[in-house]
Amino acid sequence: MIENMVDLSNILSVTDFQRNPKGLLSKLRASHRPAVLTVNGKAEFVVQDAESYQALLDKVREAEDVGAIREGLQESLAGKGRLASDFFAEFEREHGL
Repeated sequence: MIENMVDLSNILSVTDFQRNPKGLLSKLRASHRPAVLTVNGKAEFVVQDAESYQALLDKVREAEDVGAIREGLQESLAGKGRLASDFFAEFEREHGL
């Protein structure tokens, strides 16, 4: 299931954040949902707990890996690339192995 990237109910101004940082940080820690901070009514920052941010980075890395695998499979099916034995033979020659 795909969730909204930004919880639109969790938007506040930087001024509000400055007035009660401990309260906001406690809420972020408990909810694991990001908050959008605005400056002059414009979204400027996203604040998120470190654990949730790391999980997001892990998902991005996984998506990039899957994309690279798909690209490699498509190239292979299209007859591009070369045999692993040819690659390793060339690698060993170039590096004196």
